[in-house]
Amino acid sequence: MDKRLRYLNALRCFESAARLQSYTQAASELNITQAAVSQQMRQLETALEVKLFVRKGRNMHLTEAAEVLLTSTQGAFNRLIDGLNQIQMQEMAGSLTITSTQSFCSLWLMPNLCSFYDAYDDIQIRVLGSNRLEDIRLNHIDVAIRFSTKADLACPTGLEQIYLGGDKSYPVCSANYKEKLDLKTPADLARCDLIHHDDNKVSWKEWFEAQGLCATSACAKGPHTRVSSNDLALSAALKGQGVALVSKELFLDFQQAGLIVQLFDIPHPVVWQRYVLYDPHSPKRKRIQVFIDWLIDSLP
Repeated sequence: MDKRLRYLNALRCFESAARLQSYTQAASELNITQAAVSQQMRQLETALEVKLFVRKGRNMHLTEAAEVLLTSTQGAFNRLIDGLNQIQMQEMAGSLTITSTQSFCSLWLMPNLCSFYDAYDDIQIRVLGSNRLEDIRLNHIDVAIRFSTKADLACPTGLEQIYLGGDKSYPVCSANYKEKLDLKTPADLARCDLIHHDDNKVSWKEWFEAQGLCATSACAKGPHTRVSSNDLALSAALKGQGVALVSKELFLDFQQAGLIVQLFDIPHPVVWQRYVLYDPHSPKRKRIQVFIDWLIDSLP
């Protein structure tokens, strides 16, 4: 056997450091110290007689040799993991940890999980609502449901990604608010209290401009309420605080219950693209697959 395989532990450390491009993050992932990572990398570079990392300021950059080695080690580790999973694959019954935005978890996932349990009552779901892009590996997450206004979402190495289609945002308010202000045309919204989003990815300015209206005039009243997420925007609209631009999949249940009104069939020009990410080598992949199948069938 090739003597270089004695450095398998160092190669595992290298894969983590190269993928994350950080000794600190690799140390956290491997549950060792940063000094231990640094020592492993020095030993590996000495044994292979090649330079693997170059530091530029605070950032670590891979050399050309490291790029080749990273591709090889990831392929080898994935094949090894796949083999281990084939003999250690977990049964259908068990747990799954799902993460997505706080809005999606509270307004769509939690209300609809009952239909998943009707089919798979032996699977327990842990829901992690977070507006950060949680690291699947570090946080022991099985499935991540993510959203982007871009056509492509970068997928971390070693994970699989499935596109779930787009979701549009529409102007919504309470029925009482609509009647009180007699809202009939998009131009009427200039008289409203508009609920604005902090990130401005789906802004009122763009919506008005798409209708050929002067956004400056329409938004002249200024925001009474500014929020950081869809669930907060919808909550404000439900209480009659104004009109909000909210994702269709998040207000649909409230609309069907008569609690919220979609004012116009005019979506915002920016569309949220939906993706699901998971580890294809996970021993829980039987559970992951049935959850993803249910998700695809259930999303509007």
